[in-house]
Amino acid sequence: MKKIFCLLVIIISSFSLWAQIKVACIGNSITFGHGLKREETYPAQLQLILGEGWSVGNFGVSGRTLLSKGDFPYIKEKAFADAKVFAPAVAIVKLGTNDAKPQNWKFKDEFIQDYTNLIKELEALPSHPLIIICKPVPAFGTNFRINDTIVNNEITKLVRTVSKRNKVMLVDLQRPFKDHAEWFADKIHPDARGAKELAVILSGKLLKKKKKILKRKKRFVVR
Repeated sequence: MKKIFCLLVIIISSFSLWAQIKVACIGNSITFGHGLKREETYPAQLQLILGEGWSVGNFGVSGRTLLSKGDFPYIKEKAFADAKVFAPAVAIVKLGTNDAKPQNWKFKDEFIQDYTNLIKELEALPSHPLIIICKPVPAFGTNFRINDTIVNNEITKLVRTVSKRNKVMLVDLQRPFKDHAEWFADKIHPDARGAKELAVILSGKLLKKKKKILKRKKRFVVR
């Protein structure tokens, strides 16, 4: 009887884990949570808002670029490989801020193609995730060699172009934050309040798409 009970617990637990909607948060230090406690990061707060039916993974790596010829390309990181192994039903990509450094932005003509390549890798996953790409949060001045004008003007336009060309969902994280410089003490990274707002915005988008995500999940079963 005890063995049967243990077996049932394992089966129920396995089903519960399989039934969760996995969300991979892909990005740089803003996703990783620069200067924040683990529970303050936007992926952690996103998990808190979404609840038990969701499993949110933080695959952010500080200093990483979207550009494959950048100084630290995200696409070459173990975190990206881990995000793919995670078999997400949703992939949220928030990259581009570090590309605004002079040593990286000299390759700006390759930004659209490099972003497209990253999207194609995610689309090729057996889990066929819903892909969401984000306009970066505003930079409120030049810091860490990140040029705020490039982030706020050039990169946001290119991300929008990438969304249109690849027909993936776009979330604008510029507009909601443009009047909240007080959330960015170092001009680049949101504090806990800013990270919470990120989580609120993205959770709203995910909950609106939940039925669509579940339909995709049933269609592309990954065991």
